[in-house]
Amino acid sequence: MLEVEAKFRAPDWPGLIAKLTEWNATVVETREDTDHYFNAPDRNFAKTDEAVRLRRIGMENFLTYKGPKLDAATKTRTEVELQLAPGANAAATAVRFLAHLAYRPVAVVSKTRQVYVLTRGSFEVEVCLDDVGSVGKFVELEIMAGEVEFEDAKKVLLQTAAELGLTDQERRSYLEMLLQGK
Repeated sequence: MLEVEAKFRAPDWPGLIAKLTEWNATVVETREDTDHYFNAPDRNFAKTDEAVRLRRIGMENFLTYKGPKLDAATKTRTEVELQLAPGANAAATAVRFLAHLAYRPVAVVSKTRQVYVLTRGSFEVEVCLDDVGSVGKFVELEIMAGEVEFEDAKKVLLQTAAELGLTDQERRSYLEMLLQGK
């Protein structure tokens, strides 16, 4: 599956929430995400534009690989995610597992995320309002799509962004912004 995604700086959350409400978007959840990023022993993910992370959402744990960006207009990339057992012990085991494979911790990115879902065209669009500590406030739009649907998903995603008035696109990851001091 491809994660067709675009991220925008968005200081006007009330206006976005009003538009999402007008579109009958469903509020799925508000949550705290803590992402522990790792670098590989055989290559530098900062140079290959890949990522491996352990995401903690409350007690839930997910191990994720993100491939390099495939498109200049969006942040589309291959994403493979494994749900792990819940709890702190499972997260610690995952960190030990990665350490034994010589993966090295890079940084931790924490954010508060408010998740909305709506249908645009034939796609489910996830709209995330992210408050990422010292990095800032952002809106991420995401569609999960098969490779044959990529162009249609990208068109819907970018049209949705335009209709929401999102213009200040940010292609860097939260990790990159954190490491670069924004």
